[in-house]
Amino acid sequence: MAKAKTAKASYRCAECGWQTSKWVGRCGECQTWGTVAEAASATPARVVAAGPVSAPARPIGQVDVRSAQSKPTGLDELDRVLGGGIVPGAVLLLAGEPGIGKSTLLLEVAALASTQSQDAPGEPKNVLYVTGEESAEQVRLRADRVGAITDGLYLAAESELSAILGHIDAVEPKLLVVDSIQTIGTAEADGAPGGVTQVREVAANLIRVAKERGITVVLVGHVTKEGAIAGPRLLEHLVDVVLYFEGDRHSRLRMIRAVKNRYGPTDELGCFDLSEVGIVGLPDPSGLFLTRRDEAVPGTCVTVTLEGRRPLVAEVQSLVAKSHLPAPRRATSGLDTSRVAMVLAVLAQRCKISMHEQDVYVSTVGGVRLTETSVDLALALAVAGASVEQALSTSLIALGEVGLAGEVRVVPGVQRRLAEAARLGFKHAVVPRGSLELADGSPLKRADPQLTSYEGMKVMEVDSLKQALQVSFTAP
Repeated sequence: MAKAKTAKASYRCAECGWQTSKWVGRCGECQTWGTVAEAASATPARVVAAGPVSAPARPIGQVDVRSAQSKPTGLDELDRVLGGGIVPGAVLLLAGEPGIGKSTLLLEVAALASTQSQDAPGEPKNVLYVTGEESAEQVRLRADRVGAITDGLYLAAESELSAILGHIDAVEPKLLVVDSIQTIGTAEADGAPGGVTQVREVAANLIRVAKERGITVVLVGHVTKEGAIAGPRLLEHLVDVVLYFEGDRHSRLRMIRAVKNRYGPTDELGCFDLSEVGIVGLPDPSGLFLTRRDEAVPGTCVTVTLEGRRPLVAEVQSLVAKSHLPAPRRATSGLDTSRVAMVLAVLAQRCKISMHEQDVYVSTVGGVRLTETSVDLALALAVAGASVEQALSTSLIALGEVGLAGEVRVVPGVQRRLAEAARLGFKHAVVPRGSLELADGSPLKRADPQLTSYEGMKVMEVDSLKQALQVSFTAP
């Protein structure tokens, strides 16, 4: 008689959900050790019969959108990122490194939402803040420090989904904050809290409650050491908005950006100042990234970067010193290391500024991280000035992408960047040729083909990095 075939076991990673037919000590997808365990056997697919519908289908033009309009949170910088505010029934996922200020931000949002809702007749007045990582007393101490004590803000320390659903029935909130989803578990799913199955089950139930009752739900998510959101990637697909809270832990500046937003743009950036008394929005953060000085210093250059649609004026600093090591050091802070190495190679090959025997240190001011290619030209001018001990004018900015052939390429939004620089008092600018064009694509009329005036600034258009070096160090 033929032997009956046994079902093959399946193993799944608890961090990312990667599956394999045999057990391994290290996940083949996220490279995490000790997270692969045997998964429950899958049940065969069943045929689902048609059932009753919750509401009949309607023509799209007859759907009422008034209930889905966004409502301000009270923090203008957060409203800018969300596209106007929070939407009833929406589910938001906020991720960030430990200690970055996620709980402080959401506690202030919860307090402001509970205060504002009391002035709106006919709407629930309560906000529920659920903490699974801290005790209620610890959250209360933080609320006292930041001034987030209101009558409409309810606090619960729970780590069981059924208890949270009970609090929702009792409080009837308009806003629910869960800090964090990795600490919430349910007996209806296998595994420990924070695992793939648990996170998926908890998130599905909270999303269902949000859609049925019109509650805005904010979930706090942990991040891995690589900076990605921990847990299954399915979580990011289920929610409506995914926000990242960023910043240097040793700096007061915090930035929040949306990588997914079903109700607004994904190219906006919100800036905040985190202090002992709470977190406040920074509507004009450009001054944080500049060093105010009376005299020019070699090795510094100012540029304008676009974070979403917001122009930010930032300063790049460089120091070139004689190296006593066989392999000179290349240290960067706030800039992409590979991009810095490329710019150094272009300076050596195309402009004959060799630094193979010098240590090169490059940094940004204020802890801001510049990842845009428009920073290349300012980086090259800063390094070149530091190598020859020649300072640029304090009223000059530079922006443009540097190619391997030594050319300077056009970057988007040049006119918006120049307007921001002119607002802060800069008088000269070095930009790629063709940056200043009218709406129809025709260039502006100018007496000098290499010099024009825009927003009260003298703008010098260049074709190559060598030409940029010549005009930059001769500018007044």
